[in-house]
Amino acid sequence: MAPEFFIIAVAILMFCAAFDLIVGVSNDAVNFLNSSIGCRVAPRYIILIIASFGIIAGVMFSSGMMEVARKGIFHPQFFTMPELITIFLAVMLTDILLLDTFNTLGLPTSTTVSIVFELLGAAVALSLVKVMASDQGLSNLSQYINSSKAMMITMGILLSVVISFILGAIVQFITRIIFTFDYEKTLKRYGALWGGVALASIVFFILIKGAKGASFITPETYSWIKSNSGLILLIVFSVSAVTLQVLITFFRVNILKPIILMGTFSLAMAFAANDLVNFIGVPLAGLHAFKAAMETANPLTVTMGALSKKVPSETYLLLIAGAIMVVTLWFSRKARTVSQTELGLSSQSEGTEVFESTGLSRVIVRGVDSFFTSAKQIFPLSVRNFVERRLDSEAYKPAEKEGLQSFDLIRAAVNLMVASAVISFATSLKLPLSTTYVTFMVSMGTSFSDRAWGRDTAVYRITGVLTVIGGWFMTALIAFTVAFVFANIIHYLQWVGVLLMIFFCAFAIIRSHRSHGERAKKVEQDKVYILRNVTNAKESRVHTFEHMANLIREIRESLDITFEALFIGDVDALGNQRKKTKQIQQWANIITANIFKVLRVQQKDKDGVSYKYAQTIRRIQKLSDGHRDIVLRSWVHVSNNHRGLLDDQIQELRMVKTTILNILTSVEAAFEKRKAFTPDIIAREIEEMRVLADEFHSLQIERIQDNTSKTRLSILFYALVGNCIMLSKQNLKLLEIFQESFPLNNNNGSPDDSAEQMSEMKK
Repeated sequence: MAPEFFIIAVAILMFCAAFDLIVGVSNDAVNFLNSSIGCRVAPRYIILIIASFGIIAGVMFSSGMMEVARKGIFHPQFFTMPELITIFLAVMLTDILLLDTFNTLGLPTSTTVSIVFELLGAAVALSLVKVMASDQGLSNLSQYINSSKAMMITMGILLSVVISFILGAIVQFITRIIFTFDYEKTLKRYGALWGGVALASIVFFILIKGAKGASFITPETYSWIKSNSGLILLIVFSVSAVTLQVLITFFRVNILKPIILMGTFSLAMAFAANDLVNFIGVPLAGLHAFKAAMETANPLTVTMGALSKKVPSETYLLLIAGAIMVVTLWFSRKARTVSQTELGLSSQSEGTEVFESTGLSRVIVRGVDSFFTSAKQIFPLSVRNFVERRLDSEAYKPAEKEGLQSFDLIRAAVNLMVASAVISFATSLKLPLSTTYVTFMVSMGTSFSDRAWGRDTAVYRITGVLTVIGGWFMTALIAFTVAFVFANIIHYLQWVGVLLMIFFCAFAIIRSHRSHGERAKKVEQDKVYILRNVTNAKESRVHTFEHMANLIREIRESLDITFEALFIGDVDALGNQRKKTKQIQQWANIITANIFKVLRVQQKDKDGVSYKYAQTIRRIQKLSDGHRDIVLRSWVHVSNNHRGLLDDQIQELRMVKTTILNILTSVEAAFEKRKAFTPDIIAREIEEMRVLADEFHSLQIERIQDNTSKTRLSILFYALVGNCIMLSKQNLKLLEIFQESFPLNNNNGSPDDSAEQMSEMKK
């Protein structure tokens, strides 16, 4: 290929750098935003402004990290410029595709691990090509690959996982012992000293350790900072402690808030300094390789030993990258999707769990519980009681505003302090550890110490953690494999291969964007059912009945589709409704959780409304169970290719379906609009369904006797009719509870008359 082609290739790399920044920040924003967002330390726009300044500052400290992309994984002196461009194109296309996939799934992954193993996979691909072309043995592969550096980076990343969890757990344990969950009183006594230590540690790791890689700090300035580090630390601690104490004493400021915001700034700065190499290091290496090659007489054949030398990064390019990261931070929807995963796993309160329990998570929970039960016996009873009192979150009832938090300000401050310290220290050593691994594991460690993983949530939370960690291992495997394949395709097909890979990535990203839209829509639907701030019991009861109206509508629409799909044997439609049963069950669980919240604040009044209202829990569960049974039985029957329903059975079931849909529609309207209802109409429809069921029972007996209806058909028929009758009864009971909770005048009689009619029907 002509050298001019590589101008286009470098331009593609620059475009990929911008796009990689977008998908990368969408995944990594969780690392420095979640602590502030989880504790609601400030409005979201304030948090984003502070994080934006941190990113801009951080990109100026990242130039030292750029060496990793040029010579950290392979030896550039053994490759030509076209070979390096091939490697870099494969790496960038793989990285964009991989990170976008994880963003769509809402799973945090490591941009560092992905870039390291992509470089390794693509470099191995081109190294194998060179080894086979020169008839060398595979043992010579080691001269192309910097395997020791790759192993050191990998071990450093894995070690950081363990260290981050342990440090997060220890620091949070000590901090909680000092301050407890009711930290307002103790914060006045020890808060200034603790805050001084926190701010001094942040300055030490960010300024002193990170200054060495800054593009704008001269060696002389860095030498002075390093030689006076003790003095700087002492000054920062003293000034911080005094300032914080003044804020506490005279201005009654909650000093945790400025500490958390400062920590957000520092962690965003550490993220940009450490992870910018993951997004633009490879494209900049390609640009430098192209420039170095074009300065020689044979640009296509000269080896790239020039990349082994230190090349300063252009400050303007770093600032452009920072600007793209900031814009992404503000507008990326996928960043919020990834954020919810970590917040859900670290939340102090119970809620709807995203992950199911597994055998491994149950074994881990039992093992850890047994270990700590035995370990506690080592300490005297007085020590155990003291620790128990200090760590008892139940003894402290948070304010209503704090109740909306995933965790409190103390844990958020520890998350930020520990994570920023670990990341910044690794940055000073030019080790591209994973900010995702560090921040995630610190957050999990602090959650563990705070007992956020209680007996009712531990198995689900640990399943989530294992899922995320499993995704990290998959990141390495997928990154290596895909980059290896892409590099071979580009090498052998040249520009055709480049176009094919670009079109493939574009197609995959468009599909993932649509998939994320569907997932986001589901999340928004779930939010409709959640009652977050329950203060007025009566008002909250109104909302729960409105939510029940939505649930009944979903059940009604699903039953309509299910019956029609069963009649014609549409297995795809039934499969879709089978998936929807989980969603409806989820919504039923959320409404049930809402009812629990209302009952906690509701005083039982004279007419027993509280008791009646609580009965909705059982009715909702039966509704969702009956719906699920109808859908699953229909799906199993059709998917197993069993004989279809007889024409007479279809006609009879269609009459049953019409009746149950009418009942569901009436109840839905009553709940949604809080309008008066006529129970005699509902009563007549239920009685009509009973008469039909008796008539159909006789007809079904005849079909069984003349052997026209086989066993499976008969079981299915009776199950469907029985479930519909059960659903109609549950709706009538819900109507009774609704009227007793909110008496409404009826066109056909008083509320008392309506209640008497429904009581008669129950008999």
